[in-house]
Formats: sequence, structure tokens, C-alpha cells
Amino acid sequence: MQVADSVKDQLLRHFEEKIDKGDAIEPRDRMPDAYRKHLIRQMSQHAHSEVIGMQPEGNWITRAPSLRARQILLAKIQDEGGHGLYLYSAAETLGISRDEMIKQLHTGKAKYSNIFNYPALTWADIGAIGWLVDGAAIVNQVSLQRTSYGPYSRAMVRICKEESFHQRQGYEIMARMMAGTADQRAMAQDAMNRWWWPSLMMFGPHDSDSPHSGDAFRWKIKRHSNDELRQKFIDKTVQQAEVIGLTIPDQDLKWNEAKRGYDHGTINWEEFYQVIGGNGPCNQQRMDHHKQVHEEGAWVREAAAAYAKKKQEKLLNH
Repeated sequence: MQVADSVKDQLLRHFEEKIDKGDAIEPRDRMPDAYRKHLIRQMSQHAHSEVIGMQPEGNWITRAPSLRARQILLAKIQDEGGHGLYLYSAAETLGISRDEMIKQLHTGKAKYSNIFNYPALTWADIGAIGWLVDGAAIVNQVSLQRTSYGPYSRAMVRICKEESFHQRQGYEIMARMMAGTADQRAMAQDAMNRWWWPSLMMFGPHDSDSPHSGDAFRWKIKRHSNDELRQKFIDKTVQQAEVIGLTIPDQDLKWNEAKRGYDHGTINWEEFYQVIGGNGPCNQQRMDHHKQVHEEGAWVREAAAAYAKKKQEKLLNH
């Protein structure tokens, strides 16, 4: 027992030395089980969020106000499906199958971002999702480009480039509406009012309230605190809103010269935990739809697996 513990301690020291030097951890490297489990939880949640996030936007493909808007929205939704694919593939390098990750999602064991449990009621919501939701995602994902697990870090490089396009698309929608009629401006402001606070919740609660943050910082999975990332998003977005005439729905928002950033009001964390817990406006709808589409697509997965098996047998026979 003592020998086994000694070997285990030695492997952990070697792993943490690599982390401290800034070396990337790769799939074949030895790693603590806690590190692997943390990454699987985080990466699968990230992948699920990308895929579930296609739903509120997909509902607007046939109702986009122009052919150009429809083409851009289709391209964005396709990108998000690709992001889910990158992330599922990266998570699979940790020894978990995609089927298992999907099963965890369907049984409630795995979560996805709370933001996608809110409805997209108007075309302005598509602008708010692109500008605010993807804008918040970019702030978080840019930080993840330096995460310690190599496959996750590399996936973030391409994802961030595409998310930047999504943010510009959303901001363009909001800017056009704010330059339009009184009804269009009111619609844009209404979307802003409904999506601002859930967007701030996307960064998660204070790190002191999270049971996962300690190891995440220790192993450099995470480089910045939730509050640091949220502050960066607020400081950038307030200025963008001012340019096009939108009002941030926070009476306590004010510039703090001492910290060179904005102070903001209190976030309703009770709402956050209610939504994460399955009690948001669209939780059931999102999950029912995902399960239905997953079942309907079973024949595609079976056909692809059969084709791959046949191709492999052909190669072995030659």
C-alpha cells in the first residue's frame, strides 16, 4: 500500500511540475483522476451548450426578415454544431464516449449553460443572443485558449474566431434596429432588458461559492475568476451599448474610477440556480427536443458505424 501511494504521489508531482512549467497536458500523459473528471464535466457541458444553443436560433430560420439574414443565421447555427463536434471529440480523448456524454445530458447528470433555457421571442432576441450571449462566451473562451489540456485549448482557437463573427452579426442586428422605427427600437431595448442579466449569469457564481474552482486554478484549467471575466464583459459591452443608444437595465451601474471599470447591481443567483436546476422557462422544451432529434437520428449513426466497420474489414482483408 505504501509503495502504491509513493508511486501515486510521484506521478502527481510530475504532473504538477508540467503544469507549473506551462506545458500542455496531452491525452496520453498521466493525469490525476480528479483532473480528468473535471475536464470531462466542463468540456461535455460546453459541448452540450453549443448544441442546445442551436435551438432558440433555429426557431427563427424561416422567420428571418431577409434572405441575407437567413443565410447568416444558418451559417451561425452550422458553426455551433461544429463547435459541439470539436468539443465532444476533444472530451473523447479523456476516455469517455460521446454516447455516454449524451446519456448524461438526457438523464440530467450533465448540465448545459443556463442561458439557453430562455425563449427567443422576437428577431431582436437573435441580435441579443449573438451580441450578448456569444460576447460573454468569447470572453470566457479566449481565456480557455490557455487552458492546460491541449485538445481543449486547441479547439478554443478556432471556436473563438467563429464566435467573433457571431458577436458581430448580433451587434449588427441590434444596431440596425436602433437605427429603425420607434417600434424596432423598443423591440431591441426589450430584448436587451431580458437578456442582460442571464448573460451575466453565464460566467457562473463567485468562485468562492463554486466547489470546482480550487482545483481548476491549481491545475490551470482556469486562468481567471468568474468575477474577473464578468467584469471584462461588462466594461466592454456597456460602451458598445452606448454607441447604438441602448440602455443597460441596471440602475446601479456606474463607472468606478478607482478600479477603471463599472460597478453593477446584484445578480439574482436564486434565478440562476432555479434555471440550472431545471425550472427555467424552456428547460423541458429544450431537452424534449434534443431527445426527439437524437432518437430520429439513430439510423444515421447506425449507418455511419456500419460503413466504418465495413471499410475497416476491407482494409484488413487487403
